Amino acid sequence: MIRLFASKTANAPAPAAPANPPKPASNVVNAAIPRASGLSTLLSPEYTALKVRLHQRLLDMMNLSALEMMPTEEIRTEVAAMVRELLVAEAVPMSAKDQSQLTSDILDEVLGLGPLEPLLKDPTIADIMVNTHARVYIERQGKIELTPVHFKDERHLLRIIDKIVSSVGRRVDESTPMVDARLKDGSRVNAVVSPIAVDGALLSIRKFGTIRPKMTDLIAVGALTEEMADLLRAIVSGRLNVLIAGGTGSGKTTMLNAMSSFISDGERIVTIEDAAELQLQQPHVVRLETRPANIEGRGEITQRDLVKNSLRMRPDRIVVGEVRAGEAFDMLQAMNTGHDGSMTTIHANSCRDAITRLEQMLAMAGFDIPVTSMRQQISSAIHVVVHLERQSDGKRRLGSVHEITGMEGSILTMQEIFKFQRQGVDAQGKVLGQHRATGVRPKFMAYLGERGISVNAELFRPDRVLA
Repeated sequence: MIRLFASKTANAPAPAAPANPPKPASNVVNAAIPRASGLSTLLSPEYTALKVRLHQRLLDMMNLSALEMMPTEEIRTEVAAMVRELLVAEAVPMSAKDQSQLTSDILDEVLGLGPLEPLLKDPTIADIMVNTHARVYIERQGKIELTPVHFKDERHLLRIIDKIVSSVGRRVDESTPMVDARLKDGSRVNAVVSPIAVDGALLSIRKFGTIRPKMTDLIAVGALTEEMADLLRAIVSGRLNVLIAGGTGSGKTTMLNAMSSFISDGERIVTIEDAAELQLQQPHVVRLETRPANIEGRGEITQRDLVKNSLRMRPDRIVVGEVRAGEAFDMLQAMNTGHDGSMTTIHANSCRDAITRLEQMLAMAGFDIPVTSMRQQISSAIHVVVHLERQSDGKRRLGSVHEITGMEGSILTMQEIFKFQRQGVDAQGKVLGQHRATGVRPKFMAYLGERGISVNAELFRPDRVLA
């Protein structure tokens, strides 16, 4: 029989005497143990110190190789029994309810990400931002909030960061102080440590739950209208190439996931990402992810390498999670050589800015390409630019849809099809406005009609409020 603990507390190392004697145990515990649900219950310094101290003692006694072989419930039972023994050994009186909470928190330390686990389990939280071990912020419904969550010290935070990055074969230290990684559920992680992080380690987690918002969900929350979604469906079904632009946290990846649901199940899709987070629902999806260099500085595989390789994999469509550098050149080449219907995202503040950023990325590819040639590449490769924005009330909306119409001399030409027209802010700070048609009938309508895809022409009537 596999046991998690090979020894009893009698054989465990005694806790080191603290430099400053603590208050009586009963007062510490009664003041520190959380008793209700939610963030407000999570932490006091005394409770955190007790939890981390018991966790360290458990690790000293634990058969770590048994963790992966034992069911979670069995681990919970053994940890609970050992926590009771350690509390007796430390003369810490505690109720059964408080012991259950402490056991749960220690299990989070053993199996999960310690103080962050309750935040990761909260479906209303979109982002977790750790600003050194002492301050943890979250974003909920577009608003940033300070939480009472904290780590015991810098070492505690670094241990959690190392646990995250090592699980995906990456590392972070003084020689590599910045790293991108992901959690098992696909949540995106960025960590920065000393010497880059001056005041202490920093950790950012962009959460992605197992349930991805569908286009109907985006319509329900007012991100766009049903008529706009119908046009996006036609654009994807007609295999037009799409660039999704927006600022940080504006919902670019969410929109990419939602639009990808319109792709036929009969197509072979290759996705390329720095940290895999796209979850396409089609049966024939090939997922590729970049790899950083090893400790000797070798073995790096970039997005550009993956885009080049994907062309040898017979894709019907290529979906790049986000273009940031020279891979933009290879992506445009792919769009121009028969891989219609491909999609990618880019950080930009408007549809026009997205094109300017693409030009800058093409310059980063290392080729001496005249500006006019760059613009010709872009205008022939990309058909539609969708811009998303996170507005002042925290709500994410589709702000504009542009069609790239071609070139006039050396200028790339675009026309706006839909836009969100702001009308003010109410007393609660909510942005007021409507999605409207600009009156422009896109040129790609003829292309879609040739492929049997119909779109109601009334949709583009001037100044029409979209439903």
